Amino acid sequence: MENDNSILIGHIKDLAGRAYQNDYTTHTNFLGLSELAAIFDEIGKLGESVSYGIYNGVKFTLYGGYEDCERKVMCFLPSYLDADTFAKGEDENGSIVACIKVTPINAKFADKLTHRDFLGSLMNLGIERDIIGDILVSEDEQCAYLFVLKDMEALILKELIRIKHTSVKCTPVPNKDCNITPSFDEVSGSVASKRLDAVLSFVYHISRNEAQELVSRQLVYIDGKTAYSAGYDLRDNARVSVRGHGKFKFLRQIGSTRKGRLMIKVAVYK
Repeated sequence: MENDNSILIGHIKDLAGRAYQNDYTTHTNFLGLSELAAIFDEIGKLGESVSYGIYNGVKFTLYGGYEDCERKVMCFLPSYLDADTFAKGEDENGSIVACIKVTPINAKFADKLTHRDFLGSLMNLGIERDIIGDILVSEDEQCAYLFVLKDMEALILKELIRIKHTSVKCTPVPNKDCNITPSFDEVSGSVASKRLDAVLSFVYHISRNEAQELVSRQLVYIDGKTAYSAGYDLRDNARVSVRGHGKFKFLRQIGSTRKGRLMIKVAVYK
């Protein structure tokens, strides 16, 4: 893992240098939460802040096609382009990230298709995972929006014609036209503290001991980083994923009870 991170950091340094020297946009492939966490750590070590969008003196922005996306491309910007202008341009007519709407040709006889089905069909075309961003599937599991690198758009439009037993049609659309958002349930309740094990116990209806076991087996990730301590206090909007259980966002503390327990709110993804 350490070696992987060093390769990643070397890559973004190279991209930043090329953007600075040539005054044009450069970008990574799609990055997952763990890769983004490694990059944020690197930025922090340099005494810089992600919120300022500067790395090694070069402007950068993170873009994945829609608000609150999980997988993102890190784009280093030329001197004449700011992050807001870049994002608006991508939303309207993506030159780096493309959006493809996938629908069944005959909805009456279509399979119910899951995120795994769409991802599997793309990877069966020989497309690497880092070329693919988020995949948003409709509640009826018949329509999806795929965010992919623009360079791969033409191949997908031509080759993605069937998912499981369902013949599908792929249509390029502006990123802003995606009308599906990640589905989640907001849940409120009381916990003894913001400790990771306490919140895991609340969210997944397991004992504190079982929650601690998940952490000790390194199955829990917070904002892409492996959680090593069950006693870690979760911050507002922390993203937590647990292998075999799912993922949720710890939204915030919303109050306390007379007995001193904390009232919290979390968003549990479906």
